[in-house]
Amino acid sequence: MSARQEPERLHTAVLVSPATERRRLRKQRRQAAARLEAERRTAERESAQARADAARREQQATTLLPAAGETGTGALRTPGRFRLPRHQDTSATLAGAYPFVAEGGLGADGVFVGQDLYSGGSFVYDPWVLYARGLITAPNIVLAGIVGSGKSSLAKSLYTRSLPFGRRVYVPGDPKGEHTAVAEAVGGRAVVLGHGLSTRLNPLDEGHRPSGLSDEQWASTVASRRRDLIGALAETVLARALTPLEHTAIDLALTETVRANSVPILPMIVDRILDPGHDADERLAEDGRLVGHALRRLVAGDLAGLFDGPSTVRFDPSLPMISLDLSRVTENSTLISVLMTCSSAWMESALLDPNGGQRWVIYDEAWRLMSHPALLKRMDAHWRLARHYGIANMLLFHKLTDLDNVGDQGSAMRSLANSLLANAETRIVYRQESDQLGATAQALGLTGTEQKLLPGLGVGQGLWRIKDRSFVTQHQLHPAELELFRTDARYLQTGRGGAS
Repeated sequence: MSARQEPERLHTAVLVSPATERRRLRKQRRQAAARLEAERRTAERESAQARADAARREQQATTLLPAAGETGTGALRTPGRFRLPRHQDTSATLAGAYPFVAEGGLGADGVFVGQDLYSGGSFVYDPWVLYARGLITAPNIVLAGIVGSGKSSLAKSLYTRSLPFGRRVYVPGDPKGEHTAVAEAVGGRAVVLGHGLSTRLNPLDEGHRPSGLSDEQWASTVASRRRDLIGALAETVLARALTPLEHTAIDLALTETVRANSVPILPMIVDRILDPGHDADERLAEDGRLVGHALRRLVAGDLAGLFDGPSTVRFDPSLPMISLDLSRVTENSTLISVLMTCSSAWMESALLDPNGGQRWVIYDEAWRLMSHPALLKRMDAHWRLARHYGIANMLLFHKLTDLDNVGDQGSAMRSLANSLLANAETRIVYRQESDQLGATAQALGLTGTEQKLLPGLGVGQGLWRIKDRSFVTQHQLHPAELELFRTDARYLQTGRGGAS
């Protein structure tokens, strides 16, 4: 190399800086990555083309039926193309003709009731399951239907079919004795009360002791229940509220009686109220005179023989079903109220046991019970605590306008009765007379279509309103249930010469 060429070479080498070299390397990497991506895409296209060619060859090798169907002897084995002319109509007409809209149902978990008449599927209901799934927030039921519509059979099916699931049934008052045979058939017990019977019910019994209570808590609970019960009995017989002086007379008499007797009974309370003793204030006897004579009706008057001694029956909360049969005293409304008040207190300790499990509480002929303020207040308390204690209450009416007979318009009793309906998110309506449709629709918030359904419902058919959802169902009975649940057996025997 000449001396002239050497400086030029050195000058050229100096012009290739490190930054330039890095740019060159980056460009080479991008070009290499682009080549790899192009090769990958080419390979994917070739693979897809190969698959398409294979599918095309397979389709060409497959023998398919002609579009018009087979010919010859096999022509009837394949359907031909079905063509219908277009039809235009109004939406009102097509809404009734379109058959593919039906409620999805409540699921398969729970007690089988019967058939959903709209969808044709099975209808299953269980208030505890629906509450657990968040579909309802109040597990109480109102059931209304005229005589002969099948509402009693539905109520009996609901609670008897729940027994295999571990539920128990309490009927604190059965005015017609309809649940007695059912209780005995399922292994429970029916307590029959009435004049001329040896059965007595001591309203001052301690009752079932809930688990988890200390001795002090239990003693306080029993004392409070006894005080409330005697006050409720006195208000029922007097048909008015007690005065503060009368409350004091009852409280002092109860305290002294319990202190002096291990098993207090109602006659002891009456004697103590009418004769407080020499050490008591002289005005105490005068203050409690009316209350004492009112309670005396339960032990020595026209209501005697049922509450004037120790209980001859014991409340066993472990039984699958317990019913209080009041069919012997249906002619005396005061006695029914007193019996219901006592039985409610009798069962209350078991009902309010949080470890007692899930239980049905059935109030049959509810219009009789709700006319008594003391009973109505107890029912309202049980309904409000239903979720906490695992209780599902059921009220049975003939018609919802029976609520209008509870108290005066705007009274506290009428408000309590309406609150029972408001706290029941399951409303079941069986056949109603035409003159009841407006009141029923207003009370339950029925649509015009639902209201028109009610007069035409057959036996065992009912409109179920579960929160904002509606179902029309046909209750289905096993032959053994039909024989056990029927309430017209006596009528049939009289009219048909012994036919069952």
